Amino acid sequence: VGNITSPQEIIEKSGAEILRLWTSMVDYREEVRISPEIISRVVEAYRKSRNTFRYLTSNLYDFDPEIDLIPLDRLEEVDRYTLSRYADAGLRIMQSYERYEFQTIFHTLINLMSVDLSAFYLDVSKDRLYTFGKRCDSRRSAQTTMYIIADGLARLMAPILPITTEELWKHIPGKRDESVHLEVFPPNLDQFQNAGISERWAWLIKTREEVNKAIEIARQQKLVGNSLAAHVTIQSSDSAIKERLLKNSDDLPMLFIVSDVSLRSHEPDISVNDPSVVSVKTAELTIEVRRASGKKCERCWRYVLNVSQAEVTKGLCTRCIEALKDSQAE
Repeated sequence: VGNITSPQEIIEKSGAEILRLWTSMVDYREEVRISPEIISRVVEAYRKSRNTFRYLTSNLYDFDPEIDLIPLDRLEEVDRYTLSRYADAGLRIMQSYERYEFQTIFHTLINLMSVDLSAFYLDVSKDRLYTFGKRCDSRRSAQTTMYIIADGLARLMAPILPITTEELWKHIPGKRDESVHLEVFPPNLDQFQNAGISERWAWLIKTREEVNKAIEIARQQKLVGNSLAAHVTIQSSDSAIKERLLKNSDDLPMLFIVSDVSLRSHEPDISVNDPSVVSVKTAELTIEVRRASGKKCERCWRYVLNVSQAEVTKGLCTRCIEALKDSQAE
């Protein structure tokens, strides 16, 4: 079809894994279609998946599951939400294998990789992974989540991407069988499912999308550059919404990737013409974005009230100074 003359040509140009992935995505109950454009989309999907696998394992370089694994009930709530999304996807994938619905497997994997991991979880977890103390529970919580997901996805995708998952398997820490193809699908996935957390965080992520729109307006107006230069204020007259926000108030700076977030229960006392503030109203919220006050930490890039002036730690916030002490304590 088009410029593609044979499976061998696809293998020579893009690799056998691309052909295997394409085979899994087609609906064999209908007319099977293939073209250079379709193969190009498969290559892009494979590249995104491989990059996600690489990111997961690269952040486990100092993680030993026998020592560092955090119990499920002690994980950060964002981690439990992500594991719940992973479990939903994993159970759907295993069910699809039983029903020979390979197309569902492909789309479930890509949606998990692109939407839940790349576009959300991996983005909001960077601060914990890169700037928190090496042995900090919050950092280990993120690593525990990534370890569970990397291990599970390697097992789940092994029948479709045997070479890629074998490579992935060798880079996942911990004691394990020599080959992923000697393993079984991840057991007890339902232990990670949590309907309450999933519903609450689905709403928080929608709120994040609205905040990101307001931050983008502030960026266009040159009020902020990087989102960490922003201070976000959220106001709502709805008591249920205020309760939701208060329950996760400690997570909001991480969720929005900003230096600070304020929650306000009264109507904003600012002029709509104030050039230093971007104010956006949605059906549920009033969102304000202004430049964060304070000084920028040279390590984590957050804006804080004060940074160290000592020679060894000059320009660093208190959190980063403690994180460095933790790393140097080994």
